Amino acid sequence: MKDYQASLEKLRTDAAEAALIRDLATDTAKREMFDRLHQHLNRLADEVEEAMKSRKPSA
Repeated sequence: MKDYQASLEKLRTDAAEAALIRDLATDTAKREMFDRLHQHLNRLADEVEEAMKSRKPSA
């Protein structure tokens, strides 16, 4: 479960960094690309979170 948690935290951090870069970008193409990256990383983090919830605790 720790590996899921570490992956989740890394994805959320990377998504936040992509959003920051997006917000600071002056070039429209860069802004759009970092927005897509931000959204993608958030979706991946959501999937990891769902996997954590659906996984049964090991004995």
